[in-house]
Amino acid sequence: MAEIKSAAIKKTKRQELDEGGMGYLQSLPRRVVTVYLPLLVFVIVLLFPFYWMTITAIKPNLEMTDYANFNPLWVVHPTFEHIRYLLFDTSYPGWLLNTIIISTAATFLSLLAAVFAAYAIERLRFSGARQVGLAIFLAYLVPPSILFIPLSVMVFNLGLYDTPFALILTYPTFLVPFCTWLLMGYFRSIPFELEECALIDGASRWQILIKIVLPLSVPGLISAGIFAFTLSWNEFIYALTFIQSSENKTVPVGVLTELVRSDVYEWGALMAGALIGSLPVVVLYSFFVEHYVSSMTGAVKE
Repeated sequence: MAEIKSAAIKKTKRQELDEGGMGYLQSLPRRVVTVYLPLLVFVIVLLFPFYWMTITAIKPNLEMTDYANFNPLWVVHPTFEHIRYLLFDTSYPGWLLNTIIISTAATFLSLLAAVFAAYAIERLRFSGARQVGLAIFLAYLVPPSILFIPLSVMVFNLGLYDTPFALILTYPTFLVPFCTWLLMGYFRSIPFELEECALIDGASRWQILIKIVLPLSVPGLISAGIFAFTLSWNEFIYALTFIQSSENKTVPVGVLTELVRSDVYEWGALMAGALIGSLPVVVLYSFFVEHYVSSMTGAVKE
């Protein structure tokens, strides 16, 4: 009897949850309208550009122009000629390597500066800490189209023009502010009592940061790192302004400036370059998406 009564109570609670929670999705028409159709629209909008890049990258030139005999949304005679041309007849592998090196170095420098800034603002509690944090975030809102003019003067004066260091040292100007704001929210979610106990035990601020705060902030660091790496990877204005030689260009600039000659657009190579250039970021998000989402929700709720 006790088991039957327990099962009845569980059933009743389940029915109450269905009625007050997601019970309205039990009927098929409602599921179609509220779940399936929005998901279908989202998937189409999200994946169609990748599908278009893929079919264009393996489509012969004839099929790209002869829409009377070939379907623009499908490939009849796939070819890898565009990809071969991109990898072996252009400087694309060098552009890809430059982008990886520059993005990784700029991300590391930005995270290093953001960790110290966010920890100082959130934990040291000096006068005007909140105002400093707000000012750092507002600095992120300054458009790069305004900053690249004074930065170009500094780059020329320091002799860094047309070198990877020009981008490695200028990318943190827009990476550090947002990373700092993101880490501020995550550091705020860590209980301050942990640091108080460490201070009582004689730990220094440096030891607290290295041994307590950073290990607990791994999701936040991953999220900030993904954000910084993605922005560095896709950045265009600074790379176009500070880099001139073909061998030092990054993927966004190299694909546009080297594969477009006057009014001739090499669409197959362009789409292949864009597709290959987006794969590292896609792989990065695929492996760390859980940490990214958890950190973003933790920072926003604070």
